[in-house]
Amino acid sequence: MTNGFVGDLTVFVLALLVGFEVISKVPATLHTPLMSGANSIHGVVLVGVVILSSFVTGALGYVLTFIAAAFAAANVVGGYAVTDRMLQMFRKRPVPVTKEGDR
Repeated sequence: MTNGFVGDLTVFVLALLVGFEVISKVPATLHTPLMSGANSIHGVVLVGVVILSSFVTGALGYVLTFIAAAFAAANVVGGYAVTDRMLQMFRKRPVPVTKEGDR
């Protein structure tokens, strides 16, 4: 194992531990808004896929780039869909309109 790999592995493991601690402290009522916002921010992954696609050569690279783009797009769309459903809970419901004679 090289020093670079060990350093990268150490950072990865520490990020996992810190992420788990932070997420486990979030109350259940805030978990959905936090995750929907995080999913929508993952549009950065989609930008990364576009940049990476300019360096791809070969069939395997194209397939992996397509899969990464599909997952990133699904994550972004899902984040916005969950956020929209969550915000609909706080909208006022329209009052039904009745005819003057109906009571």
